[in-house]
Amino acid sequence: MFGWNQLILGRDQIHKRYPQIWDLKLIKRPSWLVKRHLRPGMRILDVGASDKRMQKRVKEVYPDILYKSMDIDPSVNHDYYSLDDIHEKFDLIILFEVIEHVELEQGIEMLSRLNDLLVDGGTLIISAPNIFNPGRFWIDATHKTAYSYEELGGIVLSQGFEVLGIYRTFHASLLKYFLRLTLFYPLHRILNVDFAKSIVILAGKKDKNISGGDE
Repeated sequence: MFGWNQLILGRDQIHKRYPQIWDLKLIKRPSWLVKRHLRPGMRILDVGASDKRMQKRVKEVYPDILYKSMDIDPSVNHDYYSLDDIHEKFDLIILFEVIEHVELEQGIEMLSRLNDLLVDGGTLIISAPNIFNPGRFWIDATHKTAYSYEELGGIVLSQGFEVLGIYRTFHASLLKYFLRLTLFYPLHRILNVDFAKSIVILAGKKDKNISGGDE
């Protein structure tokens, strides 16, 4: 059973590190983080893989990467259609824009299961809609749970991960990017309304054989 006190403590820890949404570093895409953490011969699990576009991206970097996909959609050929069917370990797990599609308790159980599927010292990269951006969550009727970056970070901590970093994503033309970061930025800060589309959490599973701090 999930302990709510763990979530509260974890949420407070994240808030102390990142008091405001504006304290999160801005990156263009979640895939930027994936490419930064790729290594030759890695075993990668892509949960909610959809059309498996991530497979091409990672193999362009290191062709010997072992990529496996999991998705509940039977119309696409995946390695797995349920987390319960997976009985192997991975170095990196990707969970992009998935957790918001299930109820809170299911999301917590999912993260616990993903922790089990990671090797010690393995990496989890998870993204979700940025609720500080109006409409990003409600644009999809299949969304069930809205997460602030503090809430999601706290849940990730509560499930045995270390939070190594939290980011905001915004990909647009050079002109739009420039305007958001200069002309319109003060207005966004005053209204506390963000333009970034998603939040991304970089997390690690603690290596039991190594003691040390965050990245």
